[in-house]
Amino acid sequence: MRKISFSIFVFFSIILFCSLGTWQVYRLQWKLELISEINNGLNSDPVFYSNTNVINYQKVKFDGIFDFEKQIYLYSLDSKGTPGFDIVTPIKMNSNEILLVNRGWIRKDLKSNKSINNIKSKSFEGIIKKITKPNPFKPENDIKNNIWYSLKLEDLESFTGYKLNNFVLFLQNSQNNLVKNKIVSPDLPNNHLKYAITWYSVALSILLYFLYFRKRQ
Repeated sequence: MRKISFSIFVFFSIILFCSLGTWQVYRLQWKLELISEINNGLNSDPVFYSNTNVINYQKVKFDGIFDFEKQIYLYSLDSKGTPGFDIVTPIKMNSNEILLVNRGWIRKDLKSNKSINNIKSKSFEGIIKKITKPNPFKPENDIKNNIWYSLKLEDLESFTGYKLNNFVLFLQNSQNNLVKNKIVSPDLPNNHLKYAITWYSVALSILLYFLYFRKRQ
């Protein structure tokens, strides 16, 4: 009975680690497709934004007026790990459509500084990006104090009072020295192949040790 239980445990472990390896292979394929999608977008020529032809990571030109009264502050770290906020501001397009624009990153102490909203231009360039599903481990948005941890459409529409689509525009042309534009890059962490090899190796090692043990018996 003990041998049967041990065999079941071994085969369960092998199936588990093989499943983890296969999941990493799927994740690798997804990551490669995402990197290709980002590269295609970044290498494209800017086009005027149209809600009838929205392509993820497409470079776009757009005109409009920002609504700073409905601006939100998304908690974020800069490239050096300094805590601060991404400023996400609704913009009213000439077509009367409302879009969300990530204008860039600011230090935490600039949250109430009106100078961050000094923008003279009404014509902009950016990269359009689909809003992804928020990480379930992130805190809930503190809407009362206007401190956000994820872009949830239902929270955004409740706070702004606007009907929004599932995209955010990352502003690329600098408009304010206090605001650092967010860089959209294809340089994403991609260790899925290494993880897949690790899980498959563990499964193979368990199988070889099990066969050796059985032979010794």
